[in-house]
Amino acid sequence: MTAVFSPDQELIHKWLADKLEPAAIEQELTAGGLDAESIKAYIKEFRKVRNSKKLTTGFICMAIGAFLGFVSCVLTLANPFPELYNVILYGLTSVSILVIMLGLYFVFE
Repeated sequence: MTAVFSPDQELIHKWLADKLEPAAIEQELTAGGLDAESIKAYIKEFRKVRNSKKLTTGFICMAIGAFLGFVSCVLTLANPFPELYNVILYGLTSVSILVIMLGLYFVFE
């Protein structure tokens, strides 16, 4: 029966706070005397945690952009402020598209 290796989450969060790259983490773990399999497990878990934060940020940005786009559409169709029609139609729609694209960048990076 093989032992299940569980990376130390506090250490991973410390690396995230220090904004270390995987190569620097690998060097640190090698200097600490860990074997290759343990190092791979740490690097894999580090990347998973780092990417999950980016995914969360990306989905939040996309939701905000979609909401802004919906508000822009409703305000354009209802036209409650005729003097702001062009600002709402072109400005708010453009901002919503930019926020959605920022979210897509975080998701697909």
